[in-house]
Amino acid sequence: MTATAPPVKDKDGAPGTGGGDERLLRTSPLRRLLGRPELGSVVGAAAVFLFFALAADSFLRASSFGTVLYAASTIGIMAVPVALLMIGGEFDLSAGVLVTTSALVSSMFSYQMTANVWVGVAVSLLVTLAVGAFNGVMLTRTKLPSFIITLGTFLMLTGMNLGFTKLISGTVSTKTIADMEGFSSARTLFASHVTVGGVDLKVTILWWFALVALATWILLRTRFGNWIFAVGGNADAARAVGVPVRTTKIGLYMGVAFCAWVSGQHLLFSFDVVQSGEGVGNELIYIIAAVIGGCLITGGYGSAIGSAVGAFIFGMTSKGIVYAEWNPDWFKFFLGAMLLLATLLNAWVRKRAEATA
Repeated sequence: MTATAPPVKDKDGAPGTGGGDERLLRTSPLRRLLGRPELGSVVGAAAVFLFFALAADSFLRASSFGTVLYAASTIGIMAVPVALLMIGGEFDLSAGVLVTTSALVSSMFSYQMTANVWVGVAVSLLVTLAVGAFNGVMLTRTKLPSFIITLGTFLMLTGMNLGFTKLISGTVSTKTIADMEGFSSARTLFASHVTVGGVDLKVTILWWFALVALATWILLRTRFGNWIFAVGGNADAARAVGVPVRTTKIGLYMGVAFCAWVSGQHLLFSFDVVQSGEGVGNELIYIIAAVIGGCLITGGYGSAIGSAVGAFIFGMTSKGIVYAEWNPDWFKFFLGAMLLLATLLNAWVRKRAEATA
C-alpha cells in the first residue's frame, strides 16, 4: 500500500509550493522569454526591418536581403567572439586591425616566399592566434585592464601593418596573389558565393551562421560556457570554486583571433590585395553589435544569438539607408541611436525579468 502526501498549500490555503524546493518551481514561458538577453535586440531588429520596409521599396527584394545578410555577416563573424569575450568581462580593441594583420600576413608571406597561398594562410593562422594568446597572457599576468592591454596591441598592430607593408611592398598595399597556386581553392572557402532560390549568398553568411551555432552550443551546453559566465560575473568567486580563470580568458582572446583570421582571409581573397590601413574603427562596431545584442559592459550576461541580431541590425541599417536613397553620412547617427535605444530596451527587459523572478 502506498501513501499519498497531502497537497502542499500556500499561506492563503491555495495549492502552491508552500516553501518547498524552489528548484521544482515551473518557470512560465513569459518569464523565460523576459530572461533572454537577446529579447531587446529582436524587438529592435523587427522595428528596424519594418521601418526600412516602409521607407524603401527595394529593401524587400530578395537580392536586397542577400546584400543585407552579407553586410551583417562581415560584422557578425567578429561580433560572435567579441560577445563571448564581453560575457567573460573583457574587451578587445585590437580586433579590427587584427583582421587586416591576418590578411597582410597571408598575402605578403605567400608573395615573398613564392609559396602556395595555403602556406601563407596557415602562417597567418599561427600569427593571428599568437596575437590573441599575447593579449590573454598579458591580461592575466599583468592584471591591467583589458582596455589598456588591447589598446596597446591595437597601436602596435596599426604601426606594424603600415610599416611592414611599405618596407616589403614599397607601397601601402600588398601585391596581387591572384595568379598564385591555391588561390582559387582558398577563394572558394573564404570568398565564394552560393545561389539559393535565385539569390546570391556569400560564403561568409555560412561562416557566420556556423560560428553563432558553435558559440551558442559552447555557452549553453559545455563546461567552458559555464566558466565564461562565471568569470564575467565575478572572477574572484569563480577562481575560488575552481574555475580556471586564466585559461578561460586566454581561450576567449584566441577565439577572437581565430575569427579575425577568418575575416582577414575573406578580405584578402575577395579583393586580391589588401590596404594596410584598413580595419581601424571596426572594433567599435563589433562591440556595438554585441551590446545591441544584449551583452553587458560589466560582463556575465549576453548571448551569441544576440550578437547575431545586433549584426543584422547593423546590416539592415547600413544598406537600408542606401536603398532609401538617404545621405549615407547619417549612418553613424542611426547606429549611435540604435545603440542607445537598444541599451535602454535591454535594461528595461532585465528589470522586468528580475521583477517577475
